[in-house]
Amino acid sequence: MTPDPLAHGLSQEEYQRILEMLGREPTITELGIFSVMWSEHCSYKSSRVHLRTLPTTGTRVLQGPGENAGAVDIGDGFAAVFKIESHNHPSFIEPYQGAATGVGGIIRDIFTMGARPIALLNSLRFGPLEDPLVRRTFAGVVAGIAGYGNSIGIPTVGGEIGFDESYTGNPLVNVFCLGIARADEIIKGTASGAGNPVYYVGAKTGRDGIHGATMASAEFDDTSAEKRPAVQVGDPFMEKLLLEACLEVMKTDALVGIQDMGAAGLTCSTCEMGSRGGAGVEIDVSLVPQRETGMTPYEIMLSESQERMLLVVKRGREAEVERIFDKWDLHAVCIGHVTTDGRMRVKNHGDVVADIPNTALTDEAPVYRRPMAEPAYIAEAQRLDLASLGAPAAPGQVFQRLLASPSIASKRWVYRQYDHMVRTNTLVCPGMGAGVVRVKETTRALALSVDCNARFVYLDPHLGAQLAVAEAARNVACAGGQPIGATNCLNFGNPERPEIMWQFGEAVKGMGAACRALAIPITGGNVSLYNETDGRAVLPTPTIGIVGLIEDAATVAGRAFRTRGDAIVLLGENHDELGGSEYLTVMHGLVRGKPPALDLAREGALQTLLVRGIANGLIRSAHDCAEGGFAVTLAESCFDTGLGAEVDVAAVETAAPAFGDIATLFGESASRVIVSVGAARTAELVALANAHGITATAIGLVGGDRIRISIGGRSVIDTPLAEAERIWSTAIDAHFESRRAIA
Repeated sequence: MTPDPLAHGLSQEEYQRILEMLGREPTITELGIFSVMWSEHCSYKSSRVHLRTLPTTGTRVLQGPGENAGAVDIGDGFAAVFKIESHNHPSFIEPYQGAATGVGGIIRDIFTMGARPIALLNSLRFGPLEDPLVRRTFAGVVAGIAGYGNSIGIPTVGGEIGFDESYTGNPLVNVFCLGIARADEIIKGTASGAGNPVYYVGAKTGRDGIHGATMASAEFDDTSAEKRPAVQVGDPFMEKLLLEACLEVMKTDALVGIQDMGAAGLTCSTCEMGSRGGAGVEIDVSLVPQRETGMTPYEIMLSESQERMLLVVKRGREAEVERIFDKWDLHAVCIGHVTTDGRMRVKNHGDVVADIPNTALTDEAPVYRRPMAEPAYIAEAQRLDLASLGAPAAPGQVFQRLLASPSIASKRWVYRQYDHMVRTNTLVCPGMGAGVVRVKETTRALALSVDCNARFVYLDPHLGAQLAVAEAARNVACAGGQPIGATNCLNFGNPERPEIMWQFGEAVKGMGAACRALAIPITGGNVSLYNETDGRAVLPTPTIGIVGLIEDAATVAGRAFRTRGDAIVLLGENHDELGGSEYLTVMHGLVRGKPPALDLAREGALQTLLVRGIANGLIRSAHDCAEGGFAVTLAESCFDTGLGAEVDVAAVETAAPAFGDIATLFGESASRVIVSVGAARTAELVALANAHGITATAIGLVGGDRIRISIGGRSVIDTPLAEAERIWSTAIDAHFESRRAIA
């Protein structure tokens, strides 16, 4: 019987290519192998032509795209190894396990490089919390992240969470991990050396996760619940053993290469290691440890069971490697060897069931330049007529509504479930700014941030992606970190729709332009497409992760004001920019207008100013103006301290005078930061800012028990600090007050 390529997610044209490459009909195992390796999730066949345009090199880059994770030099012989990955589809089908195995997978990507993971971040998107299904998904995802990260002993030190109707049936779960390695001891995922043994290590293989990569390369529909078996099941305690065993093996010189069995499992690790090393790999699946009976070669090759690795070991060192894994109570089984023919050969009890050139699965996988067309909605969505909205609500009322918005409100309900202090590296706690962890054995620290305002990307993908890069880098700079490397997780809809492909292409261009302007190389990342349910795509969400270097860990800054009587200074300028704002979404239910303008040269100068000002002790706290604008940023600078603030800012000129106060308070103009400085050094900060070409305006003082904001001497917001903080800190908790809320 002729195999059905469509049932394996392959087009007829792709199947014809397979026939030409093999010169025959594929076996069922070969068809399964092609289906996962040529899936969007593994091959990047729609995105590769665009990703090639990104800047990936720099003086600090030790490893760029193409390996399990990227790496940058952080001095003293150390490297920061980091990457971000998505686990979107699995997390909707099975929230706890989907999110948990997403954490496990990204951790393996890091220690596969020879780095010890020391910090996690997450970037999450959900539908409105009023929806019971969304609450259930949200709670399950958070529990899964906590359950895995806490159990394995790696702190979750920050992240971001957003809410929008478009994510109701397709949440986004993006997980970032950072590890530290010796710069000269980074390990690669390569196979070489004819006759070197190939070892399977870690957990036994089961039927969970079969065709997980294929599932992640398709839209959701009414049958999505039936894909539950394609979601893997994780075991963080097994992963902890695997982590320690692998790092111990890496301290010997017995290892040639190592690869995580992530997406596409044994298939991906086998052919990719062979391809990178210009070698072949031959394995016999009958030797693979199995936890279920009667598994076929097809199932074994496509299983995505967790906590497994593939190693290539130097011939003659087998006993040494086996002893280490036995010490950690883990399977270490020789299942094959390296060959010189460049082929992936799979046997079952000695009989060949698959024989494919590695390059057919990797370098020669399909690459498409998909049709692109600007979406019809763009022109209309960018038009914003504020006058048609009627008279705006009073600023005080808007202020309270925004503080209660789940996208702005405190995420304490989430991060109190995470262990953020384990390993004793954490210097800035979640919710207090960018995550910051010390680099032990040095005086340095690393600042980490993940960011994306998807509304901006929806309204203008090119500019929106630039703004995402700028905000992530700015958050790192607000902690005192000089941005030195980036990773990305590009979450979009169906690439076969020209308007989605246009969004993607424009976002990649914008991301590249911003990274080049800010001298931040991209060391790797992930593409997640087909994020659609019943034909409706999520907002385009290119999440950006930035790592910044802090030379002296003692100088780290956070978002919160620290000292009564300090001067409050606004760096940057307010403009009439309400397009795509949280204000429009919360108060009018709109995603409209043009995103804020961005001057990348000025943004770079602002970040340099922040790093220098924090390093020399001039700037005591720093918090960037983002969702909710100036008023919300000021309030967040007061929260968790008991220190209020009284400020007076200048009005912005607006085309809609009735919205003048609203634009001043809640507009989301880019490249703005609220900082605090000792009152006696205010003039020094202003002079330093002017030297960097940045407008710096002293606007008030820290102190009191109220948040008081005036515009040109006219009071517009005067709220007790305790009341504002109560609204902000309890907004998400209120959705989970009773068991009935998540039933």
